[in-house]
Amino acid sequence: QVQLVESGGGLVQAGGSLRLSCAASGRTFSGYAMGWFRQAPGKEREFAAAISWSIGTTSYADSVKGRFTISRDKAKNTVYLQMSSLKPEDTALYYCAADPDGNWYMPMKNLYDYWGQGTQVTVSS
Repeated sequence: QVQLVESGGGLVQAGGSLRLSCAASGRTFSGYAMGWFRQAPGKEREFAAAISWSIGTTSYADSVKGRFTISRDKAKNTVYLQMSSLKPEDTALYYCAADPDGNWYMPMKNLYDYWGQGTQVTVSS
């Protein structure tokens, strides 16, 4: 059974940085896409970034491009989201997700079969 556990959220001032981690377990993730999504209160869950586990190619939402970086460490079975130049509008619950079919280039949450419990990121102005 795939398990995804996020950590690293917190409260940060605008302009600051945070690094989120997603510890993945339960199987090998070769061929998977790993993604980060976020959901602000009263809003739909939206795509932030994704990475191909096998080859490391990445995709980003326009709203985070140039400020967020997704990466993975195969040895640690962990996916990261480095967030910098944070803005109050980045405030959300951030979720890690896994897509067994490896669609790293398709920013659609319905493609992802496995989800973590989320970690809260709050950016103060």
